[in-house]
Amino acid sequence: MAKVFVLGSNSFSGASYIKYLLDHDYDVTAISRSSLPDIAYLPYLWRYSDFSKFKQLDLNKDFNDLCHLIKREKPNYIVNYAAQSMVGQSWDFPQDWFMTNTVSLTNLIKFLTGCDFLDRYIHVTTPEVYGSNSDFIHEDTPFNPSTPYSVSRAAGDMSLLAYYHAYQFPMVMTRAANVYGEGQPLYRIIPRTIWSGLNQETFDLHGGGLSERSFIHIDDVNAATHILMRHATHGECYHISTNEIITIKDLVTMILDIINVDFDSIVNISQERLGKDQAYKLSSKKLRNHFKWQDNISLKTGIERTITW
Repeated sequence: MAKVFVLGSNSFSGASYIKYLLDHDYDVTAISRSSLPDIAYLPYLWRYSDFSKFKQLDLNKDFNDLCHLIKREKPNYIVNYAAQSMVGQSWDFPQDWFMTNTVSLTNLIKFLTGCDFLDRYIHVTTPEVYGSNSDFIHEDTPFNPSTPYSVSRAAGDMSLLAYYHAYQFPMVMTRAANVYGEGQPLYRIIPRTIWSGLNQETFDLHGGGLSERSFIHIDDVNAATHILMRHATHGECYHISTNEIITIKDLVTMILDIINVDFDSIVNISQERLGKDQAYKLSSKKLRNHFKWQDNISLKTGIERTITW
């Protein structure tokens, strides 16, 4: 039974991937800087209520304890979802974002280069490092970040690549399109729209919702992440995305139509967020061609599942 450490385990993607790993009989240790949230946001506890291998450790404050745990348990794989996110707030406290996403990450990678028991480190990063793009882009697209958050993630990604080239560190990077699904915190656009519609609560749609995104269900992302964890080539980055592009306004309209709520009754058009990228369009041909992966859950089906949740 292979051992997997999941860093950032209280995140939506991290908690969902733990459920996937447990479904496939892995020995999982969950690690997050925050205490456990409500069970509604921890999909792995919906099925595995007796799961007890959670450690509350902060990559910044508890670094030595984390390293000690890694050396003692000797995981085969480490999947890292841990990051300081919340793009808007990164303008107010950029030093916190750089400390977590760049400095502490680099310290972790430096430590892991000496861990010969580690088969692979999977770094879950973000397409925001590319900035806005009008055409589908590939994994070798130059970085063009536009917020302190995305700059800090780009710096962390580049540091990771430096350790790969210098020490052949067994790393793989993933960048996924906008992920959604059951268990996602309600401030994200899909659950927020559903919640507001079901409760007849108004909410702001920044910039009129004209920005373009692709949305992929977390189950499809988990399947891709597992393939890459087991079989990806070291030093490579892989996009995980659908080919369907939709504006945020059209997405909100689709959701409200499903639950029979009038768009104008609950949506307020507000000013665009500072530094927001207008479009992310990720080509996932590399993942599809190399590993025969494909997304299987349509946007409509995934939204209906999330409404049910």
